[in-house]
Amino acid sequence: MSEPTRVLVCDDQMLIRTGLVTIIDAQPDLEVAGECEDGRAAVDLAAEIHPDVVVMDVRMPVLDGIAATRLLAGAGVAHPTKVLVVTTFNLDEYVYEALRAGASGFLLKDAPPSQLLHGIRTVATGAALLDPEVTRRLVGRYAARIRPAEGDREEDVPLSPRELEVLRLIADGLSNSEIAATLVLSQETVKTFVSRILTKLGLRDRVQAVVYAYRRGLVV
Repeated sequence: MSEPTRVLVCDDQMLIRTGLVTIIDAQPDLEVAGECEDGRAAVDLAAEIHPDVVVMDVRMPVLDGIAATRLLAGAGVAHPTKVLVVTTFNLDEYVYEALRAGASGFLLKDAPPSQLLHGIRTVATGAALLDPEVTRRLVGRYAARIRPAEGDREEDVPLSPRELEVLRLIADGLSNSEIAATLVLSQETVKTFVSRILTKLGLRDRVQAVVYAYRRGLVV
């Protein structure tokens, strides 16, 4: 039997934090490794207990969830921790900032327990929780903030022409099955391309791939 996924729960509201802990601990494949009430404590505790996933609130004292996520999973972090941001605030701004900070997913606190558990399990596998259409909408809305850097050119991207084609379709919000249909490939072949693209570019998931494509000017 495989080891349970270890989860760190961070929320400044004790009632909500206790509820999250209770829901997670009731699952045979999940285990609450720790809990805390602010972002700074989350960063410190994660360094100590090395959780598989951090369930992170956004608005908290001392250090907010976005800043804490950046320290746990942002660019330049040597050993990033997977972060699932959970908040009461349904604002695209928070979703976008959380993803920019390195979060692997985003959920609202009024989501049913089954969705929370699915989110934790999804993020634990290394996949992004947001579906392609949501990712496309968010990045598209804030594209002005991630215009291509000066001097970036398509020929500098270390991908083959076919891989570039797949990356553009990912950034357009297409799922693997839709990419397969568009390029007349099998879904397994598309999965291989996606995996190869992420590896070559040093990216964690499709969300980061979309942001990369916009930053490089591969899509507008």
